[in-house]
Amino acid sequence: MFKKILIANRGEIAMRIIRTCKEMGIKTVAVYSTADKESLHVRFADEAVCIGPAQSAESYLKPANIIAAAEITNADAIHPGYGFLSENAKFSKICEEHNIKFIGASAEMIDQMGDKASAKETMKKAKVPTIPGSEGLLDSLEEAKALAKKMGYPVMLKATAGGGGKGMRAVWSSDEIEKSWESARTESLAAFGNDFMYLEKLIEDPRHIEIQIIGDSFGKACHLSERDCSIQRRHQKLTEETPSPFMTEKLRNLMGKAAIKAAEFIKYEGAGTVEFLVDKNRNFYFMEMNTRIQVEHPITEQVIDFDLIREQIKVAYGIPISGKNYIPKMHSIECRINAEDPENDFRPCPGKIETLHFPGGHGVRIDTHVYSGYTIPSYYDSMIAKLITTAQTREEAINKMKRALDEFLIEGIKTTIPFHRKLMDHPDFVSGNYTTKFMENYLD
Repeated sequence: MFKKILIANRGEIAMRIIRTCKEMGIKTVAVYSTADKESLHVRFADEAVCIGPAQSAESYLKPANIIAAAEITNADAIHPGYGFLSENAKFSKICEEHNIKFIGASAEMIDQMGDKASAKETMKKAKVPTIPGSEGLLDSLEEAKALAKKMGYPVMLKATAGGGGKGMRAVWSSDEIEKSWESARTESLAAFGNDFMYLEKLIEDPRHIEIQIIGDSFGKACHLSERDCSIQRRHQKLTEETPSPFMTEKLRNLMGKAAIKAAEFIKYEGAGTVEFLVDKNRNFYFMEMNTRIQVEHPITEQVIDFDLIREQIKVAYGIPISGKNYIPKMHSIECRINAEDPENDFRPCPGKIETLHFPGGHGVRIDTHVYSGYTIPSYYDSMIAKLITTAQTREEAINKMKRALDEFLIEGIKTTIPFHRKLMDHPDFVSGNYTTKFMENYLD
């Protein structure tokens, strides 16, 4: 097994990885920016190396600094977590060239699946259902207009390198397409250094349901059931749950088989998710594949009693998977606790946490890196904790979440706790009758 793993990330996911490594007897190296020197992942790792100033581009997104930290600490593997360099093909290749195992997808795999247009073409070949749309990338605005007219509005313009909702525009009529084309390309170029676009038919009011998969180096893959991620704002997930209240046994079987087919077709190695849009008639369409661990992975761990980070590490070391597919035994819900003001358009609220009290009790899990007195920096994502509740039924999981949110006290900053508390009482959420348009209706 690996002797020492460097964690090329920060915050709660760095802490999450450190915990599993310690349980496996693996030494850990934390890297941190100057803004993160007081973060818990720095304190709990066996070693810690400062890799640059607060700006991500000069620290967490700087491959040379991270590789240097791995070499001076003799780390034999790097776990990238999620975000930052986790889906960066160049970084995966650099790790390989330095004989450091990248605990994630190969450069070739990331190139194949990280580009959305390329991934869609690959899934067509694998005979996985895909959303009708352009054959590859669009050459011009004129081509986009012609295809949209042929397919019929509404359509969705998407940046092939996009993520987190960036470079995506829903277009409802021909009057909007030119403005949407320009703004999506501009946003994509600024965020990803790439302004290539493609077009798809817009699936109205869909569910966003993803299938967790694990693939090994022997060409085998299995699925660990689904997560419903439909509660989102501007394509950023807010709350996730498993199993999906929209799921049926037949649909789970079909989507699970499609996800395995996708993974085995590309000989995928590691943890990943195959993401689908599901329409009101339970037709499902491949949307994208994330070649990394997901923020929402804890709810899957809770309902099937499975450590996904441990499995990632084992697969990266060359240990085969069991090949067993998993079905949820319980119900689990995750609320992302962000340092944001939900009463002021979810404006980020960095600052010092004056008072902090975590909820506890049976079936309550918290993944976090913050503590009382900790100052949340303004340079990074605003998520500061994930609150997960697990119970025998969905109703019990919701009631447990209400209780846990009531116990969760943070003073000194604004957080999304009040939003989540209202969400747990919203009739559409309680009934499970929600889609990706929930927040638009919620805010009306």
